[in-house]
Amino acid sequence: MSQRRKFIKKTLLGSAVLIPGVNQALPIFQPSPKPADGPLILSTWNHGIPANAAAIHAYKQTGSIVDAVEIGVKDTELDMENLSVGLQGLPDREGITTLDASIMTGDGSCGSVAFVRQVKHPISLARAVMEKTPHVMLAGEGARQFAISQGFPIEEEKLSPKAQQAYDKWKKTSKYKPVINIENHDTIGMIGMDDKGNFAGSCTTSGLAYKMHGRVGDSPIIGAGLYVDNEVGAATATGLGESIIRICGSFLIVELMRQGRTPQEACEEAVRRLISKNRKDIADIQAGFLAINKEGQVGAFAVQPGFNFAQATLSNNELIDSKSHF
Repeated sequence: MSQRRKFIKKTLLGSAVLIPGVNQALPIFQPSPKPADGPLILSTWNHGIPANAAAIHAYKQTGSIVDAVEIGVKDTELDMENLSVGLQGLPDREGITTLDASIMTGDGSCGSVAFVRQVKHPISLARAVMEKTPHVMLAGEGARQFAISQGFPIEEEKLSPKAQQAYDKWKKTSKYKPVINIENHDTIGMIGMDDKGNFAGSCTTSGLAYKMHGRVGDSPIIGAGLYVDNEVGAATATGLGESIIRICGSFLIVELMRQGRTPQEACEEAVRRLISKNRKDIADIQAGFLAINKEGQVGAFAVQPGFNFAQATLSNNELIDSKSHF
């Protein structure tokens, strides 16, 4: 018995060394009760309010958490006022709008598309990859050809009026390095749990404005912009994709929750890791994380102030401000 106690003690000490700061972060939000009569839906930024409403409506119609997270973000993909999601989003340096998206369910099924053009709903195309191919990701022209084969309409390649105006203004200086803003218009990530404890998540974006042609961010990368596991919970990310990819941010959060962290503690640890890997550029970086666990506890944390998220049930849909490292 004494040998067993020594082994357990060593194991716990080893875990503390592997994952620093276990006791440093305290939950900001009070735990949300696990929904008894429907889903709990979370999505990034203030455009999450209408997206959550669409997700809840879809859940009422089908009872599917996967349908909910797909249809929820489709609302944002159609929002002409949003310049960072959908075909109306800001273009790359060449004046071309390219889209990324991913979707995942708690059993490990997932699909994504990257650098895709002329498809109005990349999230639905990502779901088609998940459900109708043996692959996880399709990119570029291959993704577009798959869309055509599945009957997706191919849209005219033309910038929206607001995007065209912004692009014309940008071309006057054509600064190469984009600086992530910390205002409420960025990638939408959505995660949800149904009344049986099943999870699903989605993420869709037009990516960085004025990026190099061909650039892909974190949103379509499973484990970076999105990760879902029915045994543990779900996480999604928003902000400068390169900084999130470097730490496999969403996967990291889910694994930290698997090891006993609350969603809030896990999000805060992910931000600390991100800062440590991007320290020289951190003044120009905004990134935020959003997570939920099996108990219905919620966590959110960002590098810079300004990040918020929407939280919805069948009876409530509210916008919540996240705290930040700086």
